Amino acid sequence: MPRLFRAAGLASLAVLLITVVLTTMCHGQPASEIAGLRQAFAHPPDNTRIMMRWWWFGPAVAKPELRRELEQMKAAGIGGVEIATLYPLALDDPSTGFHNQSYLSDEYIEALRFAASEARRLGLRVDVTLCSGWPFGGPHIPVTEAAGELRVDTVAVTRGAASVPVPSMSSGESLIAAFWYSSYQGAESSSGATRLSSVENGRLQLPTESEGEHEVIFFFASRTGMMVKRPAVGAEGFVLDHYDQRAIETHLHAVGDRLMSAFIEQPPYAVFSDSLEDYGSNWTADLLVEFQHRRGYDLTPYLPALVGDAGPETAAVRHDWGRTLTELANERFMEPTHAWAQKNHTLLRSQTYGFPPVTLSSNEYEDLPEGEGKATLQMWRQFSDTRWAASAGHLFGHPVISSEAWTWLHSPAFRATPLDMKAEADLHFLQGINQLIGHGWPYSPDSAGEPGWRMYAAGAFNSHNPWAFVMPDLASYLQRVSFVLRQGEPANDVALLLPNDDAWSSFKANRRQFHSATSAAGFDESGVNVSIDESMGALLGSSVISSVLDAGFNLDFIDGDFIDKAGINYKVLILPGIDRLPLTTYKKIEEYARRGGIVIATRRLPATAPGFLNAASESAEIQQLSQQLFQSADPMAHFTLIENSVGHDITNYLKPDVVLSANQSEIGFIHRKLPDGDLYFIANTSNRSHHVTASFRSVAKNAEWWDAYTGEIASIANPDLVDMDLQPYESRLIVFSDHPGERRPGHKPMVATRSIDISTDWEVVFEGMPHSTHLSNLGSWSDEGSRKYYSGVATYDKKITLSPEDLRPGAQIQIDFGNGVEVPVPAPLPPQNMRAYLESPVREAAEVYVNGVRAGVVWHPPYRLAITPLLKSGENDLRILVGNTAINELSGRSLPDYRLLNARYGVRFIPQGMENLQPLPSGMLGPVRILVGRQ
Repeated sequence: MPRLFRAAGLASLAVLLITVVLTTMCHGQPASEIAGLRQAFAHPPDNTRIMMRWWWFGPAVAKPELRRELEQMKAAGIGGVEIATLYPLALDDPSTGFHNQSYLSDEYIEALRFAASEARRLGLRVDVTLCSGWPFGGPHIPVTEAAGELRVDTVAVTRGAASVPVPSMSSGESLIAAFWYSSYQGAESSSGATRLSSVENGRLQLPTESEGEHEVIFFFASRTGMMVKRPAVGAEGFVLDHYDQRAIETHLHAVGDRLMSAFIEQPPYAVFSDSLEDYGSNWTADLLVEFQHRRGYDLTPYLPALVGDAGPETAAVRHDWGRTLTELANERFMEPTHAWAQKNHTLLRSQTYGFPPVTLSSNEYEDLPEGEGKATLQMWRQFSDTRWAASAGHLFGHPVISSEAWTWLHSPAFRATPLDMKAEADLHFLQGINQLIGHGWPYSPDSAGEPGWRMYAAGAFNSHNPWAFVMPDLASYLQRVSFVLRQGEPANDVALLLPNDDAWSSFKANRRQFHSATSAAGFDESGVNVSIDESMGALLGSSVISSVLDAGFNLDFIDGDFIDKAGINYKVLILPGIDRLPLTTYKKIEEYARRGGIVIATRRLPATAPGFLNAASESAEIQQLSQQLFQSADPMAHFTLIENSVGHDITNYLKPDVVLSANQSEIGFIHRKLPDGDLYFIANTSNRSHHVTASFRSVAKNAEWWDAYTGEIASIANPDLVDMDLQPYESRLIVFSDHPGERRPGHKPMVATRSIDISTDWEVVFEGMPHSTHLSNLGSWSDEGSRKYYSGVATYDKKITLSPEDLRPGAQIQIDFGNGVEVPVPAPLPPQNMRAYLESPVREAAEVYVNGVRAGVVWHPPYRLAITPLLKSGENDLRILVGNTAINELSGRSLPDYRLLNARYGVRFIPQGMENLQPLPSGMLGPVRILVGRQ
């Protein structure tokens, strides 16, 4: 059994086995796995709970606060923490004893050891980030191991000059080559460049005196100079060279080994590598040697192709350069980091995308793949790093796939609501995620006041939110969905081939333009960073993913390296506008088509061999393969110029997995194939209600609703055509099997026969205020001058009277807070501000008590709560606790002044979204009704 499965899935498996055994003992016959899953669904194992990225600022942490925050997380239904140490938020103060510890100091390690021990005591998982800030690096990285860059300086040659000065070099830099060419060609061209090599007294000698407009391009092996972003005190320094194994070994020894010393009794569950944001890093000291070894020719004469058009070979040379960078990042960064984690008996959780240009197949060097949201409602219908990570998990057999959730949710910090959190979480689930890492939980000492510290550009989901009392209910929902989405196997029909080779061929180095031969003042950086996933949006096009989804199918990404090693285990393979494709990969695709696999190409057919060597002969064979597959008299594959028709084209070969009566573009699904059934997660991603009927490919005799809010299970009357009324941002779990459980009828909407308006005459007590307030009518408390900037919990009290007739047998009684109000969805959507475009009638959450007994919470549509069992004939006490957001309090204060902090530590962060704060509507807005009726 793989170690990952033991670590990530053993608890789930144990619960299933126990419940299956119990069911068998009770009924005296073998039980299905579905039966065990039904019982486990009510109380899923703790390892399926959400986690939180726990930010330690400074670090300035104290043991009592560490213990308190861990206990708060446990009470909130959070299952673990990822400890991430960031920049300081306050200056040392000897008068109070407040001070920032140095990262990795004895004091810091002791705090880490204490937090890990307390977390284990509470049954919480502990992960730790393998650095402070991001990307990996710090004071232990010398300039010779810092992130590498191909520095390209262009010097204009004055008329009649016989030489030009070589631009100055710093430590860690060396001159590779220089080329002389006519500047008439323009900055984007470097064809016809002549290589020069004679340097005397710091000046490069030209072949003849320049008679026209010429330029010299100098290529240096250099360093980006990028420093670690958002570091803690003592963690400042260069970002390491991801193509140099010495650099990661230096880092793992200085940082990794030191962090592990805090985990003497038990290693952390996982160590974490954040998203690779080593911007501009595209070189390393021995790249020319490695390039020659891997690609079979010397890159040096072709260096001009990396900055401009050097002729027909330009794209092929860039491809070979890009592929070499990817291989070095895999072998010298990813693989050693994974090996170090295994040596230390922990798992590697990694966001394997970004810069350097790691590929989808680079995820083989990790245990726990992780994505992150693009913070937009449409991320599930576009290329995303979330689907990238989920695809990697599916390809490499990792059952637990996590995602950094809520990073930019409804900015600024503390603005997000529970409904915002659910709306984004469902988008992660729709892409195949089954473990959420909340971004995040800011550590905050008492001295910070309310609402406390927050990260500069992220949500804050700690107990300082006034609505935090509903977090256990929200966390329970997220836990159940995460649990069921780990069961069985992914059932995606379609694989979308990522055009890695086209991406590599588009890579380009930055060029710095010097305005004279003697002055280096003022340069303009152009070009692009080298990244596979950042290239995908343009290469894939805007419609191929949505077309597949709208036709009732789901998809994973795949790449050529994976196909070469493991083949294609999907019913459909799409080649989205791919030009360059290795011949070996294309032959694997041809074999797949001959065995009956469905191959669809869009926009153009593969025609070009990717690399420089043997390009002509292999390109001819690739073109011949395209002809045979797609354009012969009896084609084995399908070609279309119209990319948004791909989904419809698939339906000519394959029955859709899910067919909805309408609104397929706003309602998504994910399908898991169970050992003896099928599980579907369905989510309405819009702010509108939808009535739809759905037919599923499953032919099972039994279908059930699995309520992720309550853990209850109910029968579906007609499995062949499932009727759904979906509230805004509502989601459903549907399980099909041939093993019916206890026949519990599905929930039917209550038909109200009487409505009692209770919108008047409430007594309200605001937390922290000594006297109660009488409200004649409900409305926003922020409309009142004295409470305009109040953030907290208000307690509403009222007595209601019910007659014996209202409580007759079979009666159903609900409290109804009203409908949510749709907020216009902007077009285009803001790129980094995901939110639910629906405002609640109770801002932002309510906890309801009837006659002193908790009835439940209200934070999502429909804004109703059943209270029948708690009522009595005559007078009843109704108490409702309402929490808003912390924005009102923040908007009533001046923004923090970080002038002295910045003077002491430098500008390490700039708060985002805080400049236009306004108090928000708060409380029960009304009208509120008691509904009496029957089902």
